[in-house]
Amino acid sequence: MASFLIVMAMFIGSLTDTAAQDNSENARSVTVKVMTYNIHAGIGSDGNYDIDRIADVIEASEADVVGLQEVDVNWGARSNFDDELELLAEKLGMHAFMAPIYNQDPINEGDPRRKYGVAVLSKYPIIDASNREITRLSTQDDDPEPGLAPGFAETVINAKGAIFSLYVTHLDYRGDPYVRELQVDDMLDIIPEKGDAMLVGDMNATPDAPELQPLFNRFQDAWDESGKGDGHTFSAVSPSKRIDYILTSPGMESSNAEVIDTLASDHLPVITDVTLTRGGGR
Repeated sequence: MASFLIVMAMFIGSLTDTAAQDNSENARSVTVKVMTYNIHAGIGSDGNYDIDRIADVIEASEADVVGLQEVDVNWGARSNFDDELELLAEKLGMHAFMAPIYNQDPINEGDPRRKYGVAVLSKYPIIDASNREITRLSTQDDDPEPGLAPGFAETVINAKGAIFSLYVTHLDYRGDPYVRELQVDDMLDIIPEKGDAMLVGDMNATPDAPELQPLFNRFQDAWDESGKGDGHTFSAVSPSKRIDYILTSPGMESSNAEVIDTLASDHLPVITDVTLTRGGGR
């Protein structure tokens, strides 16, 4: 009887230790809902500008962190010279960071500078942010040559003690993959190999494109991890290509990847849950 009681005590103690370990791991984990969305300057598939529609899509998704592409800030008449990022941040109650690809003088003296590029919205504090350079072929020059230019957003976000890096990109749209090849090399040089990082954006290339393979060699594709179906994101009216991605560092768990059906832009947004660990990753 004494031996039996000792064995039972050891067994119960083992269960208690396991439960305590599980509870400790659960307490350290944080799930962040991440979105990437090319908002087409707020112009929907119907050709109408309506930044509130974009805000409504983001709000309904319950995204915690959003990487945006094709954001206008006082850019032009197509978006009423609105500061789209400020409008979205105010409506959604989120922190914001803009990484302009183009940052130009205003049309009228005294008006704000005209900016166009990528951006980050976050329910969590953005504790560091930079506008990094990658190779681009300008759409604003008559005879452009590939060269380093800004518009690659690098942010560090603190999600309830889980600190991670979020990078937002918009790669070259042209059929020739040469510039995208250079851009992929530039991004991989910028993003540290260690630490929790996410790279999101419009890559303007499908998953089988050779120029994207170095990214897939470094990162996990959230859609491959947990998406169902083809994951096509373009065009919103008749989706036939998957060109918008959420990529994560190895070991970061992605779940519930989904393409949201909406005509608020010409792209469909992608969303996924990413599980992080407090005190880890950086």
